[in-house]
Amino acid sequence: MTDITDLGVADIRDGFRGGAFSAREVADAFNDAVAGAEALNCFIVTTPEKAVEAAEEADRALAAGDAGPLSGVPLGIKDLFCTDGVQSTAGSHILEGFVPPYESTVSGNLLGAGAGMLGKLNMDQFAMGSSNETSYFGNVVSPWKRNDGGNTPMSPGGSSGGTSSAIAAHIVPAATGTDTGGSIRQPAAFTGICGMKPTYGRCSRYGMVAFASSLDQAGPMARSVKDCAILLEAMAGHDPKDSTSLDEPVPNWEAGLSSDLTGKKIGIPKEYRVDDMPGEIDALWKQGVEWMRDAGAEIVDVSLPHTRYALPAYYIIAPAEASANLARYDGVRYGLRKLPEGANLQEMYAATRAAGFGDEVKRRIMIGTYVLSAGFYDAYYTQAAKVRTLIAQDFDRAWESCDYLLTPTAPSAAFGLGDLSDDPIAMYLNDVFTVPSSLAGLPAIAVPGGLDHQGLPLGLQVIGKALDEQGVMNAGLALEERAGFTHRAEKWW
Repeated sequence: MTDITDLGVADIRDGFRGGAFSAREVADAFNDAVAGAEALNCFIVTTPEKAVEAAEEADRALAAGDAGPLSGVPLGIKDLFCTDGVQSTAGSHILEGFVPPYESTVSGNLLGAGAGMLGKLNMDQFAMGSSNETSYFGNVVSPWKRNDGGNTPMSPGGSSGGTSSAIAAHIVPAATGTDTGGSIRQPAAFTGICGMKPTYGRCSRYGMVAFASSLDQAGPMARSVKDCAILLEAMAGHDPKDSTSLDEPVPNWEAGLSSDLTGKKIGIPKEYRVDDMPGEIDALWKQGVEWMRDAGAEIVDVSLPHTRYALPAYYIIAPAEASANLARYDGVRYGLRKLPEGANLQEMYAATRAAGFGDEVKRRIMIGTYVLSAGFYDAYYTQAAKVRTLIAQDFDRAWESCDYLLTPTAPSAAFGLGDLSDDPIAMYLNDVFTVPSSLAGLPAIAVPGGLDHQGLPLGLQVIGKALDEQGVMNAGLALEERAGFTHRAEKWW
């Protein structure tokens, strides 16, 4: 029999319902896998008892003929989601010890569908980072190694690095991620898994610790497009508790999956070729074009002329919103409080925030506060908002000549932990291909396509029109089937 931990969401769901194994056996297998992978540092908190509790309930429900859509499937939950009775920190010291008395809508939807929770997954602090090196709880390590015989610990990408590493290491079958400028798609590409950022508003942000409210979006991460479709179906839906939640029906994305792209047009944006991009990524992109053509699609060249301004605009808008959102962490209402002897209220605020936030979070708060300050608001934030509109208009014009866009997911393969930590600009460039669609609020999926010369995964990205998650996943499925990516990291942990 196949090792249970090698199964994905669909296989576990179907095997459980078919009687091949019990939900308790599944929970025990993944709890053991989590316990044996501490070297990866994927989890901030593990909750084996919750996984077992949900599994036992799933076994009872199946016997009663009342199994839910995700009964028997244990998941990891990114620590950006508040979970009732379980510490939720967003990877930050300032929230250490914070135990929410409520459940985020997304995690609640998954648990309500019958899923169990294996624990809370490590992440870049407040989702600020592209390498999972800014977490207060330590770096997450990718299960992948370079094939040069060295032992350099590799980045799993960020901010959903705990999620991507855990899925790639087969210690969870799937998990939640969040994407502000690429935090689902870039780590998916770095670790050879799939990750889907849906249309902004598809998933409720209620109970999700806020980074940049006009950009943050929850999404699924898994080892296949089909598993992403299953999870997204459970996660999505209108939520009156989130004013940005879209009041749109949730399609049956799994049932609608088809890799036949006959009659579809795939746009290739010329502006997505950047300086110093490795030739292997360009080669994979060209291979992706051939895979799309083989699936029946017509290939067309398109232009997104304002792409070069996307990253600078993002790094004004996102820090500005972060500086406002993170103002609530002052030592009074949540988690950490530093009260030096004789300190007044203002000094307590300053001491708490100095001790509670990491360097990257402080950097972005200072940038954001500056661009929102009197005299600079119009020069920076208003200008960036105008650029954002131009970028969205670029996509609108592109949709006049194509149905989807095909691009690389990231401008490089995974790098070693510490390689870019002294160069924030180089780190920010990791998101150069994912940020534009985030600014426009469009759905996009990352799919593994191959390995580079060092044996590390490379990914391709499909971007689609707003609310066309089905089309994006179908195009992703066409890539997935043709890439036949079955590589996995050799176990060393």
